[in-house]
Amino acid sequence: MPTRRYDDSPGFGSLYARTVKATLRKAEYEPDTDGLELELPRTLVDQDHLTAYREVTGFTAGPALPVTYPHVLAFPLHLDLMSDPSFPYKPMGIVHLSNTITQLKPIPMHAELSIHVHSSPERPHPKGTVFDILSSVSVEDEVVWTDSTTLLSRSAGTPSAHTDLLPDPELDATAFWDLRANLGRRYAAASGDRNPIHLWKLSAQAFGFPRQIAHGMWAKAAALASIQRTTTLPDAFTVRVDFRKPLLLPSRVQFAHQLTGTTRDFALYNDDHTLTHLIGQLVPR
Repeated sequence: MPTRRYDDSPGFGSLYARTVKATLRKAEYEPDTDGLELELPRTLVDQDHLTAYREVTGFTAGPALPVTYPHVLAFPLHLDLMSDPSFPYKPMGIVHLSNTITQLKPIPMHAELSIHVHSSPERPHPKGTVFDILSSVSVEDEVVWTDSTTLLSRSAGTPSAHTDLLPDPELDATAFWDLRANLGRRYAAASGDRNPIHLWKLSAQAFGFPRQIAHGMWAKAAALASIQRTTTLPDAFTVRVDFRKPLLLPSRVQFAHQLTGTTRDFALYNDDHTLTHLIGQLVPR
């Protein structure tokens, strides 16, 4: 597998231009088949950027990075991978199904990080083809954090294909959140994810949504930040979320979480609990 190494994180301007170009590729396009690994061997956290991320997601200040923050650091490499000629799918229109993060130990906010990104083999899905973008973060040559982002490229699909879904725990609300219309733009500024479905009503309507929708990774981060404000998270754990119905902005949602044994289930529902936006599960290691 060829490796692309960076001296610094790639800029979003050129990445989004490449993403649009990759989406407009002709139907008869034949991708490279060797795949690609991307590596940012040395990077430090911009503390102002970290502060902005904490403000929009709700994480409080502390000596360690929020568990979802390394996903933001890896995201430019995700875009570079999906816009590369080796990538077999058109990047715009891909659906984010789930995300699984494993924190093996807390990451100090001033540590020098090494980030690696590659994609998994594809597998069939009833609505098309799914694959994972796999990321890892190392500190002093030790892997301390991993991330699996599961994505769906829509096509005819395989009706008999297995789908791996978290069970719905049907939790009672523990809080109500009022989400403003500009939330997607605020999170885009902190994360770099400027997908037009998250920004404005008109840009979301161009992709079939009635109005802009919240980022799935914002919802995961906000859920974990809310849990962390009421209890202490373990140093090592795996947390998975499945994204169900899009979360339209503005809106009012129910947040719920519950500890059963050592497993914490959590969920986001719409205001009257008739739609599930997100289901999550946190398991200590």
